[in-house]
Amino acid sequence: MDRFRNTGQPDWDWWGRVWPTPGATLRQLGLVPGDRVVEIGSGNGYFALPAARIADPATVYAVDVDRSLLAELDALATEQGIDNITAIKGDARALSELLPEPVDFALLANAFHGIEDRTAFVEAVAAALAVDGRFAVVNWRDRPREETMIGGEPRGPPTDLRLSPEATRRAVEEASDLRLAQEVDLPPYHYGLVFER
Repeated sequence: MDRFRNTGQPDWDWWGRVWPTPGATLRQLGLVPGDRVVEIGSGNGYFALPAARIADPATVYAVDVDRSLLAELDALATEQGIDNITAIKGDARALSELLPEPVDFALLANAFHGIEDRTAFVEAVAAALAVDGRFAVVNWRDRPREETMIGGEPRGPPTDLRLSPEATRRAVEEASDLRLAQEVDLPPYHYGLVFER
């Protein structure tokens, strides 16, 4: 399988300018204590680490194709005394095969725009969810890239890859039995859509 189209893995300082409080963002999206979580494309854990604190004692599965980023995540979890994260190297299009159990909450942040076969991807996520599971998609708003400035530079995916909330909703709902339950504004440049059965 080809890798998802990527616009680069930002560093933590960059993430902090967009989401200074990632735990608060996760709570806005509906993450609660006891949720079994998977973060798809977790990188080195900017969302997975606070998710583990919120979900504790449930497990957070951090799935990524980059072994070095997962190693960084493991080191950070150890350093911070977090023991309920399981890093999994693998392709999310085989998500249900990668996870040892269904999850209550699946998170995909800043990557939906780069997935070419969205139908297969959404089907894989839906298959990995528990019966009452939720799928949260965080996207850049469909504004021109030159208008999404961080640190004085245009950031985010190219303008032509950005998806409106409606386009994201259609892509998820047409590929699965998941339906939009909540739309969350994530200023300054993002939105979150939470889907459930």
